[in-house]
Amino acid sequence: MRVYVAVFGHGLRRFSEYRAATAAGVFTNSVFGAINAMVLLAVFAAQPRINGYTAADAVTQVYVAQALIGPTAIMGPPLELSQRIRTGDVAVDLLRPAHPLLWFLAQDLGRAAYSAVFRSVPTFSVGIVLFPLVLPPDPLRWAAAAAALALASLVGFGLRYLYAIAGFWILDTRGVDSLGALLGPFCSGMVLPLVLFPEGLAALLRALPWSALVQVPAEILLGKETLPGGSTAGGLLFQAAWAAVLLGLGAALTARGTRRVAVQGG
Repeated sequence: MRVYVAVFGHGLRRFSEYRAATAAGVFTNSVFGAINAMVLLAVFAAQPRINGYTAADAVTQVYVAQALIGPTAIMGPPLELSQRIRTGDVAVDLLRPAHPLLWFLAQDLGRAAYSAVFRSVPTFSVGIVLFPLVLPPDPLRWAAAAAALALASLVGFGLRYLYAIAGFWILDTRGVDSLGALLGPFCSGMVLPLVLFPEGLAALLRALPWSALVQVPAEILLGKETLPGGSTAGGLLFQAAWAAVLLGLGAALTARGTRRVAVQGG
C-alpha cells in the first residue's frame, strides 16, 4: 500500500509544478462557463422550466461541469501509459512490483486531487460570483457532492485507462483518445444538461458511464429526483458501479494485453 501512497504523492507534486497551466485552466473554464451559462439563460428565457430544470439549475450545472473538467480529464490529456505502450517502455512498468492499473490510478488520483483544489474550487467560485447558482444549505449534500467528485474522477480514469490499453492491440491510440474527447463532453451533460435532450436519447445517455462524470454529480448537488433510483444514494451507487465495471474491465484487459506483449516481444 505504501508504494501507491508514494505514487499518489508523486502525482500530486508533479502536477503542482504546472501552476501557470492551472491558472490558465481556471481562466478558460470560467470564461467558457460564462458563455455557456448566458446561452442557457437565453434558452430558459423562452421557457422558464424544462423537464424539472430552472435557469438557475442549468447554470449551476454549467459550472459544475467546468469545475469537473480538470479532475475527470474528460477532454484529456490521455494517460502516459498509451505512449509507453507505443514506445515499448511499458515493459519497464510490467517489471515493477505493482499492478499497472493501480500504479497509474494512484498517480492520476494525485493529479485529480491537485486539480480539484486548485482548479475546480476557483472555477466554481467564479460561477458563484457571476451568477445566482443553486447552492445546497445542507452540509450532507456538500459531502455527497464531494463523494460524487471523487467517484467521477475514478470513472474518468477508468475510461482513459481503457483508451490507453487499447494500444496493446492497435498500437497508436490517438484516434481512440480523440473519439473519447468528443464523446465525453456530449454524453456527460457538459455541453448541455441531459434533461434538454429528447427523452429517449437522454435515457440512453444517462445509462452510459459518461453521465457519471457530470450529469450525476450536478444532480446530486442540485438534489434532483431524476438521479438513478431517484435519490442521492442511487446516484452515488450508479457512479460506484460504473467505476467498478471500468476498473475491473481494465484489469482483465491488462492481463490479456500483457500476455500479448510477452508473445510478441521477446
